[in-house]
Amino acid sequence: MSSLRDRYSFTSTEPAAARRTLKTAISCVGCGLHSGVDVSLKLLPAASGTGIVFHRTDLGVKIPARFDHVNDTRLCTVVNSGESRVGTIEHLMAALAASGVDDVLIEVDAPELPILDGSAAPFMFLIESAGIVEHGGLRERLEILRAVRVEHNGAFAELRPHAPGGSGFELSLAIEFAAQAIGAQAYTIILSPESFAGEIAAARTFAQAGEIEALRKAGLARGGSLANAIVVDGSKILNPEGLRFVDEFVRHKLLDVVGDLALAGAPISGRFIGSKTGHGLNNQLLRAVFADQANYRLVHSSVAGLLQLSAA
Repeated sequence: MSSLRDRYSFTSTEPAAARRTLKTAISCVGCGLHSGVDVSLKLLPAASGTGIVFHRTDLGVKIPARFDHVNDTRLCTVVNSGESRVGTIEHLMAALAASGVDDVLIEVDAPELPILDGSAAPFMFLIESAGIVEHGGLRERLEILRAVRVEHNGAFAELRPHAPGGSGFELSLAIEFAAQAIGAQAYTIILSPESFAGEIAAARTFAQAGEIEALRKAGLARGGSLANAIVVDGSKILNPEGLRFVDEFVRHKLLDVVGDLALAGAPISGRFIGSKTGHGLNNQLLRAVFADQANYRLVHSSVAGLLQLSAA
């Protein structure tokens, strides 16, 4: 499997940070959101430079976690290799990206990852429990050089270069739903392990009550429940415990953006601005960026604030 360095333009700068993987393997079992079946998931350390790879252990097939392997974005992000696929990957991808994990092998025995509680918080816990180690090789960063924008039906997603003196990855998102319980919301975050863990990771996926029966008739959301999703009915939140944040909906949509853009294969340096975007538009944005090498460059990354995680 070729690396980003092999395929795209690369510029070296100093100082550089080492690539990171998990310190030890860790696993969990949970229900698939759309299939409703039990899924076994295991995260394992991987060699430097291998990137993030899914391994369908039931099929013996490996699938790179890359934007150009995405073949379905209806309600979740799905990557494939031939007829083999893994879906609902965005929450784990967001947790890995925010935690600064470059190389990991993800073993799964079903066509989708477990939904757990519908957020990225359980995946952050797994990563924290496994620990993170530097293991050689230089970390690459995707620096956005000029604005790239994609649009569809009034929604848009855009990546821009930093403002002068800027650094890291800043994300701003606005959403708007007819349901009164959601309405119009907006949120901005500068991505770091701390900001993601404190502001974004715990935000859960959500659905509108009137759509659930149609989803199940279509073979989707069979594993969905109030234990792993917020359910909205007009002005009402049907979950007895209520919301974790007053603006949990836009925070979760930002979580999805972080996970979808992690399929770039390297941490992004620049600014994301979006309105009403979803998995499909997020993937189209990455494809548009990589369609022209004038849009970006790959540089060796010097990442401040490495998340200090020790094995539990």
